[in-house]
Amino acid sequence: MKPENLNSSELILNPDGSIYHLNLLPEQLADTVITVGDPDRVGMISKYFDIVEFEIRKREFKTHTGILNGKRISVVSTGIGTDNIDIVFNELDALKNIDFKTRTVKKALTSLEIIRIGTSGAIQPEIKIDSFLVSEKAIGFDNLLHFYENSSICDDAFSEAFISATQWDKKK
Repeated sequence: MKPENLNSSELILNPDGSIYHLNLLPEQLADTVITVGDPDRVGMISKYFDIVEFEIRKREFKTHTGILNGKRISVVSTGIGTDNIDIVFNELDALKNIDFKTRTVKKALTSLEIIRIGTSGAIQPEIKIDSFLVSEKAIGFDNLLHFYENSSICDDAFSEAFISATQWDKKK
């Protein structure tokens, strides 16, 4: 069976062949990606790279790709809000898993290693403001994950424990 070509409305590319919002070509993205919200944080991270191979910015989406201790890494800003994060993650996936020339999904899919560095809130009183945290899990209050059919990244037991501990209204 021949793979189906994606329409221009399903895969929006710039005239130079780069993905629309991030303005990146597939070879400009590393398999390890650090995401930050604020575009100004991209340089705060990439200044530690041994070499910065590539820099680009389009609106709130800024990317630096380089080498740190022999490992190729990209740092990408997402801007504010889950709608922007959704755009970024979909375009990152497209950069690795769609052949832009044939506009088809590749047979062999690539999983990205994504590391999120950003600000968050905490409900534990012992966690002081401006603390550094390493989290294994997070809860979004925006319902974006419910949009996706196969939401294997949701942890129902964790969500139920949060609802119980906070008396969170399930309608929210």
